[in-house]
Amino acid sequence: MKQEKTLEYYLSLPYKLEIIPDTVEGGYGARYPELPGCITCAETMEEVIRNAEDAKREWLLSALEDGMEIFEPVEEGANQYSGQFKLRIPKILHKTLAEHAKKEGISMNQYCMYLLSRNDAFHTVG
Repeated sequence: MKQEKTLEYYLSLPYKLEIIPDTVEGGYGARYPELPGCITCAETMEEVIRNAEDAKREWLLSALEDGMEIFEPVEEGANQYSGQFKLRIPKILHKTLAEHAKKEGISMNQYCMYLLSRNDAFHTVG
């Protein structure tokens, strides 16, 4: 027999909360990415956290009452990503990367990881 999932069950799950400063009007916005449309805002960080918890409770309650599907949080971590992926590139790019890696005295894998990390850091800051 399948056990019914209650409001308390869903409230106990570790849903990811995103808080975003409102640089135009001040205050903060908040949302739960796994709960579509579950958003709120407030003037202070403390208020937006309280409002977000209230919004999550009301969103879940409404979804349960309406029989909507409620997605559970996606676990982040080692189980989700292996640390490996395949990438097909043109032969000339392969040759260039290999030559640059050799010049630096590191493997092509290390060189590509360096390039990806540097580019990702640039986009994170910029």
